[in-house]
Amino acid sequence: MIPQLLNAALTVVIGVAACVLYFWGTNWVLDRTLSGEGPNGGANDRRRTKIRPWLFLFPALFFMTVYLVYPVFETLRLSLHDRNGTNFIGFFNYIWAFNDPAVRQSVFNNLLWLIVVPSLATAFGLVVAVLADRLWWGNIAKSLIFMPMAISFVGASVIWKFVYDFRGPNAEQIGILNAVVQAFGGTPQAWMTVPFWNSILLMVILVWIQTGFAMVILSAALRGIPEETLEAARMDGASDIRIFFDIMIPQIFPTILVVWTTITIVVLKVFDIVLAMTNGQWNTQVLANLMFDWMFRGGGDFGRGSTIAILIMIAVIPIMIWNIRQANRAEGTR
Repeated sequence: MIPQLLNAALTVVIGVAACVLYFWGTNWVLDRTLSGEGPNGGANDRRRTKIRPWLFLFPALFFMTVYLVYPVFETLRLSLHDRNGTNFIGFFNYIWAFNDPAVRQSVFNNLLWLIVVPSLATAFGLVVAVLADRLWWGNIAKSLIFMPMAISFVGASVIWKFVYDFRGPNAEQIGILNAVVQAFGGTPQAWMTVPFWNSILLMVILVWIQTGFAMVILSAALRGIPEETLEAARMDGASDIRIFFDIMIPQIFPTILVVWTTITIVVLKVFDIVLAMTNGQWNTQVLANLMFDWMFRGGGDFGRGSTIAILIMIAVIPIMIWNIRQANRAEGTR
């Protein structure tokens, strides 16, 4: 433990020192190179003013290029090559993807995730945000519901593995789900091996995690509704249900859409939960896990793995653009 802490502290110190040295050094060089003295002093001042912001932006742009832009083009290049990334084969990998049963099964599972998880997480988050403000212990409830956001997907999967645990037909069950089933006279099952329902149970984990995120954002949006509007509706005899559906939801609908699309992007990239719970077995495979299998397992196939990665990126881009536009539009109306 101590060596790891020392390494972490050393990394922080070196990183901060490097940042300070970079910004101080580049500004010093700029000031010396374009001096404000002499007949060209005014022109040099204007040049320094234009160049200085780029000195601050350069590290971010550099690392963004190395870790985001370059991988996109390299992945696209690999998707047009064979398993070793050496021989150009055109769109053969994409033709394979559209005809492969495993890819079609993964696409179906992804669509199922896209329908269930964002809808339930957003709905539960909205309901909790509305109800918690009416309770004296509402802040405690919000804290408890938000806590899963602090847990990694793998950590959450380990927790839910105990919930879905199955110890055999004649053994005492320690899994909560099987214990409940048994209490109602049902037969315990290895739920993770039951097609379709195993995918639904995996989605429950992500809903459990993302509900806290939806709750926090929507709770902030609800506080922005003018209290005079709600009081006027109550004085006119509107019930709480009518106020919720006819006033609250329309008022915060742009925020609801932003939350929904943000969770949708998370769902498109879901990987950890499926890998930790089922490893993609029993028809639970999703595109991210299939990409991992083709890219890194069985000797690796860079072409097909990259093709699946491009398909995921193509699916994410329209939602991301729409999300950004909605956020900008919401900011512009305030």
